[in-house]
Amino acid sequence: MDIKKYIAGFALSTLVLVSCSRDNTPESTPTPTTKANEINDFVWKAMNSWYYWQPNVPSLADSFKNSADYIPFINSKSPDGLFYSLLYDYGNTDRFSWIENKNTIVAASRVAEVEKSSGFDYAVYPKDGTNTSAVALVNYVVPGSPAANAGIQRGDIITKVNGNPLTLSNYSSLSQDQFSITRAATAVMTSTALVTTDKVENISITRADIDENPVAFYKKYSYSGKNIGYLVYNGFKSDYNDELNAAFATMKGDGITELILDLRYNGGGSLETASALAQMINGSFTGQPYVYLDFNNKHNNEDGMEFLKNTVNTYNIINGHPEVTGQQPVNSLNLTKIYVLVSFQTASASELTVISLNKYVPVTTIGNETYGKFVGSITLYDSPASDYTSYSSRNTTHEWKLQPITFSYYNKDRDSNPSGGRGILPTYDVNPYKAINNIKEFGNTSDPELKKALELISGQTITKTAESPVLYTNKNIRFQPRNEANGLVIEDFERFSKRKK
Repeated sequence: MDIKKYIAGFALSTLVLVSCSRDNTPESTPTPTTKANEINDFVWKAMNSWYYWQPNVPSLADSFKNSADYIPFINSKSPDGLFYSLLYDYGNTDRFSWIENKNTIVAASRVAEVEKSSGFDYAVYPKDGTNTSAVALVNYVVPGSPAANAGIQRGDIITKVNGNPLTLSNYSSLSQDQFSITRAATAVMTSTALVTTDKVENISITRADIDENPVAFYKKYSYSGKNIGYLVYNGFKSDYNDELNAAFATMKGDGITELILDLRYNGGGSLETASALAQMINGSFTGQPYVYLDFNNKHNNEDGMEFLKNTVNTYNIINGHPEVTGQQPVNSLNLTKIYVLVSFQTASASELTVISLNKYVPVTTIGNETYGKFVGSITLYDSPASDYTSYSSRNTTHEWKLQPITFSYYNKDRDSNPSGGRGILPTYDVNPYKAINNIKEFGNTSDPELKKALELISGQTITKTAESPVLYTNKNIRFQPRNEANGLVIEDFERFSKRKK
């Protein structure tokens, strides 16, 4: 059966839970009737069929559909209220499922995500042991974005939002349509706190609709007779498969023999793209198993391996939906090892790359513990004849669609993943606070994680550089309509192929 599968990725901006308003209005409560609400009936049936933890949710039991409680239960809630009420141990076991209406994420309480529609990605850190005062470190800025036009740079430390000191309670204001910020003039890490002084400024930013190229930066280094490539990749977005493949073609032309892959700000995305990346790195294992997917018992026929291919699909977004427009042979560097920079914002398909690629090519990780998301999802539409997987045959009288967790993934040997919300521990741990005063433009070796990787590869001490960044872009930044809720940005590009058993 052809279904659309992908690993939904989350780029996390902090380690704390926040509460995000759905739409700043109370949840509607439909009047109970003797007939099931059409949209809610779709929500329940799709979840009953595909939700990974369906056996653990009593109100999703098969017998519940025919009980006297079914219609009153589903009709007493709005579609989003029903959806979130059906999730298993939401916020703990399931931190990742969501529902959309009109391409807008309708969110309940969840882990805060990195705001990108202003054009800058950030991480939030407490300033001291009180876990109240905070700063936001700018990880990167999208060229041509509102943040870039306002002069925001990678490594900037944000101390105030809308004139108020930044805290772990108000930092979500950085996701407003309009807001202002103040940056630190100086920042000094003491034994107990990060001490900052502010610049005399008040920078206003208005969000824009941005389709960000995740292939953010490439630079070549030459140390100890080795050609070392440094590639910053910020999202497994399948409509940028061609840009990713082109970046590897550039590296082949540069004679790259060692690769540092920066996934610190990559929250995941397309499974197809993740498999293609593995081929671009090595390329010697075409046809071999790469990742194992495990669905619930109703879809055991979907369990099985994803295999490595020597081609990659290219996509365009048509009417808000990804469509295959071509196919390219994979450009491979034929590497026998790789160095990956990771952080607490590294999740999903990025973590898959580490655990699955490591079965074929030794992967050395540098940074701090990853987020720990070893589950994925498919998009579910109101198309019961296709078991809720067909976009083309969906009910077009409404625009609700679901993105629940539908499978777990494992490497080819089905090794156990970290549990209890833990992520992948790095080979070389770098305290994230160490980077607070050392993050400059991409490629500057003042970045402690990049510096560590270069030293491991070259066997020599690397001194700080002050070189200008070399941005890798095949296209100008593309602006297109894209609706978001509360600043939540999730790459949800799908894969169109029949998986081998």
